[in-house]
Amino acid sequence: MPYYLGLDIGTSGTKALLITEAGQAVASETREYPLSTPRPLWAEQDPDDWWKAVVAATRAVLEKVGVRGEEIAGIGLSGQMHGSVFLDKDNRVLRPAILWCDQRTQAECDWITAQVGAENLVKYISNPVLTGFTAPKIVWLRNHEREIYDRVAKVLLPKDYIRYKLTGVHATEVSDASGTALLDVAKRQWSLEVLEAAGIPRSFMPECAESIEITGHISAEAASLTGLAAGTPVVGGASDQAAGAVGSGVVETGIVSSIVGTSGVVCAYSDTPATDPKLRVHTFCHAVPGKWHTMGVVLSAGGSLRWLRDTFFQPEGVVGRTLGHDPYTLMAEGANLVPAGSEGLVFLPYLTGERTPYPDANARGVFFGMTLRHQRQHFARAVLEGVAYALNDTFEIFQEIGIPITQVRASGGGAKSPVWNQIHADVTGYPHTTLAGDEGPALGVALLAAVGTGAYASVADACKAAIHTVSETAPDPAAHAVYRKYNAVYRALYPALKEQFAAVSALIETN
Repeated sequence: MPYYLGLDIGTSGTKALLITEAGQAVASETREYPLSTPRPLWAEQDPDDWWKAVVAATRAVLEKVGVRGEEIAGIGLSGQMHGSVFLDKDNRVLRPAILWCDQRTQAECDWITAQVGAENLVKYISNPVLTGFTAPKIVWLRNHEREIYDRVAKVLLPKDYIRYKLTGVHATEVSDASGTALLDVAKRQWSLEVLEAAGIPRSFMPECAESIEITGHISAEAASLTGLAAGTPVVGGASDQAAGAVGSGVVETGIVSSIVGTSGVVCAYSDTPATDPKLRVHTFCHAVPGKWHTMGVVLSAGGSLRWLRDTFFQPEGVVGRTLGHDPYTLMAEGANLVPAGSEGLVFLPYLTGERTPYPDANARGVFFGMTLRHQRQHFARAVLEGVAYALNDTFEIFQEIGIPITQVRASGGGAKSPVWNQIHADVTGYPHTTLAGDEGPALGVALLAAVGTGAYASVADACKAAIHTVSETAPDPAAHAVYRKYNAVYRALYPALKEQFAAVSALIETN
């Protein structure tokens, strides 16, 4: 029986998922690695940590169920978007990768926008140039680390560095390339106009395929390290968001995914490259050939809750480790004792700047409305609600630009919490459906591998076979009415604080 392997190179760890041809998950393994923040709002990782995690997780998942490498019929790759891996002519990594949540490049974004012309960005790449994207990272390297820049021969995205390590091939695919600010999203090819305007050599960029295309095969060296068989095909795969959309079955009009991981993403399928005229949401190529997806991004979604846990809820961590309880569950149980609206405590989840609808690297996290009444459980609920308000911004933009919403599919770590699911449903007013065996991006790219190697005729066919909904959380009308009022307060806070966010950033830079 053939199996398919999905590898998801995330921000906190790499997941290896093994599925059958029918799309049933057989086993998964995850290996974690650190994230470095050498300066405020910087975020970097060592690409070698990703590779070590891929090797360990792949070996572990094969051994877990006794599957031989020869039984793997295809491999799909997913990964965190936008990150830049700089390689020299000998394919050596020149410096730590600069990640999607890194906010150092605002000046470079402004420069590229001026060079291309703001009015041309929609025409050439369908998106603004934002600090998280890859193009400004390349320009930042040229501006600030010229000796390294002069040695660059290739720039790869995180999952595509792993593709190189597995196959020896420099390649990417259209969904991940969409987040570089260098791809003509409508034409699904590199934008020579933006490359030229930014002074970035075309030779830096790898060849760009569709997500189901075979881009290379496992090399003998990679086979000896991972336990995979030499010659196993590796398909293009997808960005974590496009892969998560496939893994949630967002491959037809009306189905929208709400994914809460480290970041939060609301994503809708589109037959055409429809662009928000105000560029508040992104229009990217989908992993479905010839299709697109529109999405809004909250940079610190689950990341906000993780920060709260690590900073203020250490007792829950100790109790969880001792008794075998998830500390997040303990936090949510406490939050559930607090009424909707957290008795006036409102949280802005801008811990690493923000993307949608405020593309602002200077934005900061805020607790607003604190009183002596508020206890730790209020802060926990306020964080859960603040992330829901932030995601709701995208739902409102979708309504404004005419994107239909017939079903919302919740996935990611946040979807595992009934309390958080209820809050999301109550804030947005949409029922939130959960999936059987939510495996996320790793499942999406494993299915892409199955399609690319001929097991299914289309991505839609693979999703119909593998993805099933199991439960639905309906909004509570009374809670929704409360949240409509608090959401208005939430929406007013960013405009009121925008100048002060910039002032704080300037102070930090001068210290």
